[in-house]
Formats: sequence, C-alpha cells, structure tokens
Amino acid sequence: MKEITELFSGLGTHIDPEVAIPVAVAVVGFVAIYFLLRKKELPPEIVAEEQQEQPEAPSDEPEKADQAPDIPPAEVVESAPESPAPQFAAPEPIAVEEKEIVAPPPDPVPAPLPTEVPEEPIPVEEVELEAEESESEEDTAAAEQEVVAEEEEEPEQDFFSKLSLGLSKTRRGILQNLEHVFSSGRVDDASWDEFEEILIMSDMGVSTTAKLREKVSSAVSAGDSRDMEKIKTLLEKEILDILRGVESPVAEFSAKPAVFMVAGVNGVGKTTSIGKIANRFTQAGKKVMVAAADTFRAAAVEQLGVWAERVGSDFLRGQTGADPSAVAYDAVKASVSRDIDLLIIDTAGRVHTKTGLMDELKKLRRVVARELEGAPHETLLVVDATTGQNAVEQARVFGEAIGITGIVLTKLDGTAKGGIIVAIAEQIGLPVKYIGVGEGLGDLREFDAEQFTKALFTSDKEALH
Repeated sequence: MKEITELFSGLGTHIDPEVAIPVAVAVVGFVAIYFLLRKKELPPEIVAEEQQEQPEAPSDEPEKADQAPDIPPAEVVESAPESPAPQFAAPEPIAVEEKEIVAPPPDPVPAPLPTEVPEEPIPVEEVELEAEESESEEDTAAAEQEVVAEEEEEPEQDFFSKLSLGLSKTRRGILQNLEHVFSSGRVDDASWDEFEEILIMSDMGVSTTAKLREKVSSAVSAGDSRDMEKIKTLLEKEILDILRGVESPVAEFSAKPAVFMVAGVNGVGKTTSIGKIANRFTQAGKKVMVAAADTFRAAAVEQLGVWAERVGSDFLRGQTGADPSAVAYDAVKASVSRDIDLLIIDTAGRVHTKTGLMDELKKLRRVVARELEGAPHETLLVVDATTGQNAVEQARVFGEAIGITGIVLTKLDGTAKGGIIVAIAEQIGLPVKYIGVGEGLGDLREFDAEQFTKALFTSDKEALH
C-alpha cells in the first residue's frame, strides 16, 4: 500500500489509505467477477480447447508450437458458429456407411440357404430309399408266397431245367471225361480204371463205382466199346435202377397232427429246409406249426421264427438254454390243442461223432413218441451234397441213433459232387424224400429218380431249352 501511496504522491495526488484500500479491493473483486461471468458465457468448444492447451504448456518447445494456435483463438471464436456444421456433416456419412454395412448381411444370409436346401433332402432321400428297400424286401417276401402257388402249378420242366443246370458241374465231370477216355479207341483195363476214377471223383463212392464198372463193362461188347453213346446209356440205366430203390414220396397224413422231426449237423441248410417244407404244406391248405427245439442257438431260433412268419405257419419256441425235450413236449401238446395238421420239430444241430449229443436226440424222440402215438411220423436228416462222402457217414450214424426215415439233400445246385446221392442210395439205402437246387421257396422238391437221372445225363444245350 505504501508503494501505491508513493505512486499517487509522485503524481501529485494524495490518497487516503483508508479510502484507497477498500476501493482497490472492490475493483479487484469486480474484475474477478467479470471474468468469471465471461468464462461461463464462452462456447464449450473454446473452453475445451483452452483446457486441452493448458497441459501442453509445461515444456518450452511445445510453447512455441502452441503459440501459433494461440493466435487464432479469435478465429476459432469467430468460426465457432460454423463448428456445428462439420459436426452434422460428419454423422451423415457415418449413418450412410452404417446402412451400407448393415445392408450386406441380408446378402450372405440367403447365400447359405440355397446350400442348406439341397443338403437336407439328401439324408431324407437316403432314409426313404432305405424304407423303400425294406418295404420292397417285405413285398418280395409276400410276393414269393403268392408266386409259390404258381410254381406248384408250373410244369415240371421248369424245375427240371433248374436241376439240370445245378448238376452241370457233375455232368461235365462225368461225361466229358468219359468221352476223353473212350474216344481214343483204346479199351482195356486201364480205360475201365479211368472209368472208376471219374465216378469216384463225382463222389459216387468206391463200392458203388466198382459195381457200376462191373455191370457196364460186362454189358458192353467188344464192338460197342468205342461207342460213347452206348456206354453213356448203360451207365444212365444202372444209376436209375439204384435211385429208384430209394425213391419214396412223403407219406400221406394218417394222423393229426403228423409230426416231422428234422435233424442234421450245423450248416447243412436244416432251418431253410424246414421253412420250405412248411411252405409246401401251407400252400396245400394244411395248418402247420414249427417248433424250435434248438434252444442253445438263439440265432437259429430267430431264423426259424422268420421262416415261420414268412410262410404263414404257427411258431413255438422255448427259453434259451431250455431242455429241447421239454420244448418238443410243449409243441406236441400245443399242436393237439390248436388242431394242427403238421408239426415240424427243429432239433439242435449235432455233430454225428459226439455220443452225448446224439443221446439228447434219442431222448427227444422218446418224449415225442410217448406223448403222441406213432410219432414222429417222419424223421428227416438234412445233408449237404457238397460234403461228399461225409454225408454218407452222417446218414449212417444218425440212422442208427434215431431211425432216419428219409434224406433231404440240399445244395445240389452248382456242386461237382452230385453223385453223392447215388452213394447214399446204394450204400445206406435210405429213402431220399426231398432235394434242393436253390434258395427259392419252390426250389425244394420231392425226389424223382427218373427226373434226377435224366437231368444228370442231359447236355447243357438241352438243359437250357
């Protein structure tokens, strides 16, 4: 205050400190209030710029750089009214860009849709194809039942053609080799030895072949020994005589129910043969029941159930692992109560060399005979033609154990061992009831000795016609 007083004294003016001090304070306060009010009135952009410029002041070099923008604050203030324009101009392109960015998403959305549309029908079509295939299989099974009735009425020539074609390998093995032996013009013991070898290779057996050689060679004169047709005719006649001895059709039903007991080793076509036999009698108007006594093979039971459903016959099964004789007992009782015409009992596949297993078959047969007088009326043994001489041994052992009354010879189609039927007929003498030449329901027929022999010696050309 002294300095202020001296300053005014120097100017030649005397100011009373008591008056000057309050006035100075009032002026300073007025000025401070003015600037505060002015700061509030400034636009927010200028205030923000001033606030942003303040922290950059500490360094000396930035001060020089900042001095340039400090000069145009007036310009900023003057252009402040124009600042809103860029603010509004900036959002417009942004909004447009947002629309352009948002617009593309619809384009990729439809793009995957066409790709998904063809992908979805593919599994659906596969499922439909599988369904159609399963339905076609069911339709085929149903159609086969209808076709069987027609097959029964078809001329025997159709089955004869199948039989001839099935025996083609056996026929070629016999006739072509005999042609080679006797067409050379040399007829001696060596030639007849080759004759025996050819018949043995067709599985006619050693003893059967020796008898055929003796009869054919004695009937052929020296002048006819080079005539192949003569030798072929004589051989055909001798084989027919043997087969006629075992030709025996299935007996007419004299009891109700008639009982067929079917045996055989595993893999010979026993279950399939039962299904075809059941089908033959079902088509003939008989009421048939099939009983699964092979309780230790669940797959065999299921397969037999499918066959029974397919051919339209009743089906009886026991618990897995149950006593086969108990199943046979229940089957006999059920067949009587249901007024069944034919009961077919499927026995367990047995190896003929196992004594214990064969004893079980004997027990089953005793139970059936005890529950129904005269039963079983047929005891059939199913043998596979492709097993050759082993089939002869099976027929012998099963015949001794359970009294086989007939043979069912399967898989004659396509085998070179069709001569086995001659060996069974000559060595065992068991009647041949049925022969099978294919997988169809109608490919199992009653054995006809004359038809079989003719098919065995028919040429391939004649078989096709």
